[in-house]
Amino acid sequence: MAAKGWIEVSDLYCKGCELCISACPQEVMELDTTRLTPKGYHPAHTFKDGCTGCAICALVCPDAAITVYREITKAAPVPA
Repeated sequence: MAAKGWIEVSDLYCKGCELCISACPQEVMELDTTRLTPKGYHPAHTFKDGCTGCAICALVCPDAAITVYREITKAAPVPA
């Protein structure tokens, strides 16, 4: 089962540079052309399911605008 993750992009810091979009191995990010940040940029966002929470987008973001979350699932107990 693939890992499940999601991101939040801060509108205060995102400048729409697209580094996160080109770095995303799942290709689930794009610029949200329907919104503008307070500084007038189109912010990045996920446009479909498939984020695994790998955090590559957050690592390449020069403005630390991305917070990555991962869903934690409990492992099934192993019989002794």
